Amino acid sequence: MRKLNLDQQEADFLNQTIQHWESEGLVTPDTAEQLRESYSIKQFDWRRLAQYSFWIALACGLIAFASLIINDEILKLLQKLSDAPDIVISVISALIAAWLYYHGQKSKLKFPEKIFSNEATLFVAVLFTASSIAFLGKAIDKGSGHFSMLFLLSVIVYGALALKFKSRLIWAFALISLGSWFGTETGYQTAWRDYFLKMNYPLRFVFFGAFITLAGYHLNRLKALEMFRNLTYIIGLLYLFGSLWLLSIFGNFGNLEDWFRVKQTDIFYYAIISAIVSAAFIAFGLKKKDEIAREFGITFLLVNIYTRYFEYFWNTTDKAIFFGILALSFWLIGRKAEKIWNLELFKLKQ
Repeated sequence: MRKLNLDQQEADFLNQTIQHWESEGLVTPDTAEQLRESYSIKQFDWRRLAQYSFWIALACGLIAFASLIINDEILKLLQKLSDAPDIVISVISALIAAWLYYHGQKSKLKFPEKIFSNEATLFVAVLFTASSIAFLGKAIDKGSGHFSMLFLLSVIVYGALALKFKSRLIWAFALISLGSWFGTETGYQTAWRDYFLKMNYPLRFVFFGAFITLAGYHLNRLKALEMFRNLTYIIGLLYLFGSLWLLSIFGNFGNLEDWFRVKQTDIFYYAIISAIVSAAFIAFGLKKKDEIAREFGITFLLVNIYTRYFEYFWNTTDKAIFFGILALSFWLIGRKAEKIWNLELFKLKQ
């Protein structure tokens, strides 16, 4: 029998599960021993190394590209290319993107185990798609300044491609483009003034994030979009909690000049709202066993608390005392978490 090759964390969990089954009499000692011998622990996490390697490769590729365009010869070549019509550059970018999508999908079907190299190919294809859309916008621009429509076009293109290739990476770009469209469209509709329906950008994105979160939570009802459910839910929560955090700092002020005129204590109620939302998600996560909601609630509740520390006590508290309080609080949190973990482990051993 071929053994499962698990990392340490997976093996620990499986071992605890088998031990629990054995202690409860659900499996015999012989069966438990057979189950323990059915897997082995990885000596090295090659999957994570592959993931990090491709990330580093992409980062190095961008640095290499930046280094190239600084070169005098390359600059001269780019200057010649800049004379090419925008529509030509758009078409060339689209053709390169199409080839990369084709190559990436072909590789995905032929070598499904090459997860990160296939995703890296799609990532580069997404960049060329963005280039194609941007130059198309320049080609058809009549000076209206309504460039938010390009982001909307990106949403449609990325959404269609994500469905076609069943790619969560491309779907993430679709959601990022959707947020970019919302921000630029509300700005365009107000002639780039500070407020839209009396809301600054963070407050607008609180409602936008709530909408994406709600849509993501119920996305499993649509069969075609079910695979994007968790990703949409997480990105929606990032929009929501990130906006609430910014709102707790800047309030509903559209520019820094107005914000500098008030004290942070005058907008403390936004911090209270952010804390209430975090607590609500923690409660919801615990009740529904929704780990995503629970972890976001806990994380941003802590972020909210420590942001208030920096706002109200940074200038008045001795730095040694300030960081001592932070160290003590994190130590207490870690000790409490350790006790809970040990209690759960003790229950499993009984």
